[in-house]
Amino acid sequence: MRMLEKEDEEGDIQVSWQDQENINNFSKYNAKLQNLEETYETKKTEREYLDDLAMELELADEDEPVKYRIGEAFVSLSLEAAQERISKSQEELQQEIDGLKSQMDEAVEKMDSLKKVLYARFGNAINLEKE
Repeated sequence: MRMLEKEDEEGDIQVSWQDQENINNFSKYNAKLQNLEETYETKKTEREYLDDLAMELELADEDEPVKYRIGEAFVSLSLEAAQERISKSQEELQQEIDGLKSQMDEAVEKMDSLKKVLYARFGNAINLEKE
């Protein structure tokens, strides 16, 4: 009769319903976080473009109309009206970015708490780290 090594014991861990729920929740938060990160980067890039555009409009001639894109059409606006629209777009975009950041932080917090529970239960038998 031989005694089981600690490594042999870890291979036969039983997964309870609650454990499976925690794993599934972690997976959902991980997928959500990836989507949020992609959207965040897109919005951040869009914000940078708007900032560059605002800088360019500061150098524009006040007498000439500015071609402003609305949907798929371009509309001629005064410089002041275009700057107001861009400023408003920048504020709205910043609010979206802040909202995405808070959602990402919330998802990371929930994932961290699930990691603690799952690593406490399964140890090295489970890998929850990004590769």
